[in-house]
Amino acid sequence: MTASTEGGIALERIAALHAGESAVFRRARPKSEAAIGNGLPGFFGGVPMHWMTDWPTPFPIVVETARGATVTDIDGIRLDDFCLGDTGSMFGHSPAPVARAIRRQAGRGLTYMLPSEDALELGLLLQGTFGLPHWQIATTASDANRFALRVARAVTGRDKILVFNGCYHGAVDETMVRLKGGRPVNRPGLAGEFRDLTQRTRIVEFNDPAALEAELAHGDVACVITEPVLTNSCMVLPDPGFHDALRALTRKAGTLLLIDETHTVSTGLGGYTRVHGLDPDLFVLGKPVAGGVPASIWGMSEAVADRYQAYNRTKEQGYSGMGTTLSANPLQFAAMHATLTEVMTAKNYAHMDTLAERLQAGLARAIRANGLPWHVARVGARVEFICAPGPLRNGGEAEAAHASRLEAALHVALVNRGVLIAPFHNMMLVSPATTARQVDRLVSAFGDIAQGLTA
Repeated sequence: MTASTEGGIALERIAALHAGESAVFRRARPKSEAAIGNGLPGFFGGVPMHWMTDWPTPFPIVVETARGATVTDIDGIRLDDFCLGDTGSMFGHSPAPVARAIRRQAGRGLTYMLPSEDALELGLLLQGTFGLPHWQIATTASDANRFALRVARAVTGRDKILVFNGCYHGAVDETMVRLKGGRPVNRPGLAGEFRDLTQRTRIVEFNDPAALEAELAHGDVACVITEPVLTNSCMVLPDPGFHDALRALTRKAGTLLLIDETHTVSTGLGGYTRVHGLDPDLFVLGKPVAGGVPASIWGMSEAVADRYQAYNRTKEQGYSGMGTTLSANPLQFAAMHATLTEVMTAKNYAHMDTLAERLQAGLARAIRANGLPWHVARVGARVEFICAPGPLRNGGEAEAAHASRLEAALHVALVNRGVLIAPFHNMMLVSPATTARQVDRLVSAFGDIAQGLTA
């Protein structure tokens, strides 16, 4: 690739595509532009959350309704939704069992710091679905990861963690590091961060057991925190045997292993951990576990639970720093109970996997037909087209493969053809509500855009 191209496409052509598609987007949405084109009054930056301005469209889409696998904006434009709240609505918007549970619980109280009837069964459901024996409820995966890492440090007496370059674990401070020129540095753009995060975090490339073993040999790493598949930039799948090596090396070093399944729960029932037989000490899942209601879970093995109980018997009494007032509320219990019993089912996963395979194959055909140097990666219901050759093996390669201008133009062009994908990367999710016709429309739209880029 030269400086005048991105993803094998001339920058001039990319700029022309983005400009033309942005003009089409604006003309189609006069109500949305009037409502949000100059920002929403009262909000810093004109949006309730800063990443709403990161969508590549000229202004954010203002949603009127979202049902199943579609969203409709206030201009009446209906989109096939493959973003699905960037995994938060992985099982579709407002699944009927979850909506019923929310309505039922709304009349019984929303929060009271005590268990409800749904909680009586929830622990057993978590055990049966994800395998670990001991569970706690939080509100976001960021919180759950923070709490689990505190436990890891408490029971090991060590203060460092280890992450893989290119990882994503929400807003956990210690994970905001990267490799640059082979050296660990704070990630760029961190707002208000006053610490050198590399002092308490070791970092190596994914799929590199030798580098992992060398960093663990220092004997100061409490926990390795990892996604089973790197997901938040350009998807990186594990090499055969990598997870076995990861587990063996962490055990040898006396280091705990935390698997963060927040994105890879798309793999199948029980997430990548259950489908591929991983054996973590700690487990975190957020986003879709309550069908779109903010909730997360974190679990621990019997051995870690025993060590944590022993630690609690000896530590000074007082505030643990783990928990927020609205965590483990009855609305979460109700939504999670409904999700685990009626939504997150083997039957739904089978439907999702079949259509995701269809999507992967269709996108790959379009890439080949247009001679593009791109590839497609998939983990269960999660599919991603990557504007670079592949497969990728680590976070450094994923960062180099990211084609921000090209991806932004493709995103707007897809929206104009009736398809919504994730804004921060080229991720697409298939839900139980997604149809084969929607998948085929996405493939057709992608092929049309690819043909225009290469004509």
